[in-house]
Amino acid sequence: MNNLEIHNRQSTRLKGYDYSKAGLYFITICIKERNCIFGKIVDEVMILSDAGEIANEYWLVIPKHFPNAKLHEYVIMPNHIHGIIELTYVGVQNFEPLQKKNEFRKIIPLSIGSIIRGYKIGVTKWFRTNGIIHGVWQRNFYEHIIRNEGYYNTIAHYILNNPKKWKEDKFYMQQL
Repeated sequence: MNNLEIHNRQSTRLKGYDYSKAGLYFITICIKERNCIFGKIVDEVMILSDAGEIANEYWLVIPKHFPNAKLHEYVIMPNHIHGIIELTYVGVQNFEPLQKKNEFRKIIPLSIGSIIRGYKIGVTKWFRTNGIIHGVWQRNFYEHIIRNEGYYNTIAHYILNNPKKWKEDKFYMQQL
């Protein structure tokens, strides 16, 4: 990668927003090159592969590692994940991530970015340990701040119905 490519990257984050702030966040995490490694859609139902089962298992333990995170609707798709994560308490000012010491005295950052980073690292380690693939994820992730109940309901409906609309999905790739 050359310096021009590095410097032309644009952040998808809302400038000046504190992503450790309590609230609801709609998250999408994509697989590198949109490869369908988490399973396939059969008759509008997501059938998880072993890798998809791991992605699902690791998603469900996010609150164990990040006690300020509460999981809402989510779906593991063949090549991406959609989910709603709620942060339940507020971070510090000046847009620095909230940090908390765990039982091992390590500092745990408690922003939405640190939660997704931790999730991606955990799944990637499993893939590497099991010799499946080296590069799992697309760089970064998509997030959207959910600001009201109507928008929450729209997103929750979208997530839950995503397998039924797979062929219309912008992440759709022909499955083998």
